[in-house]
Amino acid sequence: MVKKSEFKEVEIKFNNNDLVIQLFGEHNGHLKKISKLLGVSINARGTTVKIEGDEASVKLSEKVLNELYGLLKEKYPIFPNDIDFAVRTLSSDSKTKLKDVFLDTVFVSTRKKAIAPKNPSQKKYIDAIRNHDVVFGIGPAGTGKTYLAVAMAVSALSKGLVNRIILTRPAVEAGEALGFLPGNLSEKVDPYLRPLYDALHDMLSYEKFAALMEKGIIEVAPLAFMRGRTLNDAFIILDEAQNTTSEQMKMFLTRIGFNSKAVITGDITQIDLPSSKKSGLIEAKKILSDIKGLKFVYYSKEDVVRHRLVMKIITAYEKESQS
Repeated sequence: MVKKSEFKEVEIKFNNNDLVIQLFGEHNGHLKKISKLLGVSINARGTTVKIEGDEASVKLSEKVLNELYGLLKEKYPIFPNDIDFAVRTLSSDSKTKLKDVFLDTVFVSTRKKAIAPKNPSQKKYIDAIRNHDVVFGIGPAGTGKTYLAVAMAVSALSKGLVNRIILTRPAVEAGEALGFLPGNLSEKVDPYLRPLYDALHDMLSYEKFAALMEKGIIEVAPLAFMRGRTLNDAFIILDEAQNTTSEQMKMFLTRIGFNSKAVITGDITQIDLPSSKKSGLIEAKKILSDIKGLKFVYYSKEDVVRHRLVMKIITAYEKESQS
């Protein structure tokens, strides 16, 4: 992560005991995590921290602690996962200001949970959604593509920027051949739309969500249901877009009406289409990249914001596919 260099030790003294308790974590858990991730020795005494190790790692550790302390001064609560995100972000670019990323709140859920980017790629993604009518978010699972898009949609609805939210994804390996499944239409398609429901439930109370669904203000439907429609004053999200065919992608993109935004998310390493079918997402990436008003944002495995093992799993599969 960091190049080895000469041995160095630094001492940092913080001046707010209440914030220091949060910064260090329970039983100094945050300091122990930074120590393990960056390979340095960190010892705390009162409000003072002493860091020892190779120069580059010590310098980065100092930066991480100071940036996290700055977040705490802005009343941003630090959780264990934030330590991982901070170390990963500053390891990639030590000039990054965590305030510029972590404090850009997209939406505050009914449980008072602030939804904000956790790394520069996520920050770039939400800025793209703010400034462009059509945005493609492409990258591996666990990078927050769908979750942040849903948060942006709910935020736009709450501010009156759009009149409705439409969430869609291709069902059953993009073929949408639902007839063989048991149950009515809703029972057939709901399992394939569940991740979209989960994101909405995380942001809205059950009562609010149910009321918006009943009024048609929020619509969650298979991609096939978009055909023949023109969607005005809407925030539209197409999830799992790697499993659209060329025809489906074109159909979706031409549904966008006036005062609407569309966000298309997908992972081109997890295509379930038959080998004879071309992915509409890959084709769109090739032929639409130069259109003004449209933006592509790419994530890498370093942007994964799930359990640390997810990034390692993605890396292992990448190596296997290249061997």
